[in-house]
Amino acid sequence: MKRIFITLIILTSLSCKKNPETYIEHLNGYWEIEKVILASGEEHSYNYNEFIDYFSVSDSLEGFRKKLRPLLNGTFEASKDAEQFNLKIEHDSLNIYYKTDFSNWKETILQASENDLKIINKDKNIYIYKPYKPIKTN
Repeated sequence: MKRIFITLIILTSLSCKKNPETYIEHLNGYWEIEKVILASGEEHSYNYNEFIDYFSVSDSLEGFRKKLRPLLNGTFEASKDAEQFNLKIEHDSLNIYYKTDFSNWKETILQASENDLKIINKDKNIYIYKPYKPIKTN
């Protein structure tokens, strides 16, 4: 009986681990910041965003992130700069390694699905995104 109980606990703990590889397929696309939770615990909610983030990931786990400004006609105005990155799975985490002409940094994806994206940076600030949905004007 004791062995069965220990086996159940081990199986339960193993099945609860998240597989960060499944996050990759959900990263591609248009994301809007919904909320930021600072390391201090303070929260900032965003009801409107002037800019959204566009992520593009290739099969080689390389990609870029670009800031876009949505326009009323349904198109976007793009910034001239894009942040190139590589994705790496390390220690059961999916990390984004950015490289620009000015800096290098790492962020970790905590959660990614079709409905949400959570990223933590080196300062322990958590960025919570939702899929971008254009504002409809009739």
